Amino acid sequence: MRKPLVVALCTLALAGAGATPAVAAAPSPTGADATTGTAPVTPLTDLVNDTVGAVADTLSGLTAPKAGAVNFAGTVSLSNCSGSVVRMPDSAASDPALVLTNGHCLESGFPAPGQVLTDRASSRTFGLLNASGAKVATLRANRLVYATMTDTDAAIYRLSSTYAQIKSAYGIDPLTLSGTRPAAGTAISVVSGYWKRIYNCSVDGFAYRLKEGDWTWKDSVRYTSACDTIGGTSGSPVVDDATGKVVAVNNTGNEDGGRCTVNNPCEVDENGGVTVRQGINYAQQTYPFTACFTTGNRLDLSASGCTVPKP
Repeated sequence: MRKPLVVALCTLALAGAGATPAVAAAPSPTGADATTGTAPVTPLTDLVNDTVGAVADTLSGLTAPKAGAVNFAGTVSLSNCSGSVVRMPDSAASDPALVLTNGHCLESGFPAPGQVLTDRASSRTFGLLNASGAKVATLRANRLVYATMTDTDAAIYRLSSTYAQIKSAYGIDPLTLSGTRPAAGTAISVVSGYWKRIYNCSVDGFAYRLKEGDWTWKDSVRYTSACDTIGGTSGSPVVDDATGKVVAVNNTGNEDGGRCTVNNPCEVDENGGVTVRQGINYAQQTYPFTACFTTGNRLDLSASGCTVPKP
């Protein structure tokens, strides 16, 4: 899972080192919210998260790309991951806004295999970014609408603000989830709000099953090698360069060539054959969620066409 290494960042902040984020944050599941049963956040943890955010903001200029068709507007930074403010194809401006990230980015830790969380209280905060990657606001959730690491790796929060309120106050529109499956060869951008960095590559293909540790995901998007995502990019929206719509959510990659272990996912085909692709990274499809939200951005897991895992 693409999580930042908080200890390394704290060391960097205290030492005032001039390293780039790619060096400062090796992908690791030992970051801020990495284990189930995480203790409540303490004031010291808040200080650490603030320090991490400040270091990321300071260093972002060293790695941020030049502005292009895809930019940072509507993306968010979490304490441990990336994410984005998203709308469904039929969402209205008056609807409460939604934030998309990974299930493994939950403040409560990794959901267990088979576990699906819905309609939980949340006061999680997100740093809203503008087109250039500057933080313009802090948004707050009031509910965790949905989260799982089964079949997919996704979490969706509901904010206390509507899309219209965010647009009026900050001039920023949400990203729209595509209702269709991306095709192989599609040019994509992985937009990390945590690192203020955009990765550009293409959809290389799809993994029938992607297995990492105890978790298995279905129909995962495999990137070409140019998207060499790092810790902290978990939850980044994967944007179709041609349409500007979100087609997947970034979540993992094989670091060391390991076989089906944490941070070393493997592909499993229909016949059980296993393929390991060291250095290749992956995302999870997001189009299935568009059939699961109805009027007012309400989650309806019984809706026709809604195929995401259910509790």
